[in-house]
Amino acid sequence: MVASIGHIALIVRDPARTAELFASVLGAQVILDRPDGEGHPQSFAKLGGVWFLLRQGDGPSGRNGDRIALEVSHDDLRACADKLATFDVEHFMARQDSALYFMDYDNHVFELDASGSIDQTLSA
Repeated sequence: MVASIGHIALIVRDPARTAELFASVLGAQVILDRPDGEGHPQSFAKLGGVWFLLRQGDGPSGRNGDRIALEVSHDDLRACADKLATFDVEHFMARQDSALYFMDYDNHVFELDASGSIDQTLSA
């Protein structure tokens, strides 16, 4: 059966710009401007051992509650909040400052969670 997530693909207007956001705020490893076999612009960002394929196109027209949650430490949560303040993206703290939500340039929602893993939550 499934061993792990291979990658997550997101459609974004400017793949390099989104990859740079992930690198600057989240410390992602990035590979910029690597077109696919058909010449479509795309970049890659590796977060927490998972590659995000950022392919050029029209992203979601709005937000629907879907989000990608990433586990971080409390110190990293605060550092990311400080870094996000220098970017033109919406962001806010939640759950007594144990979570940070931000939206990329294309309506994708990310949650940085310092409250523990889902495994810890479910076993409580």
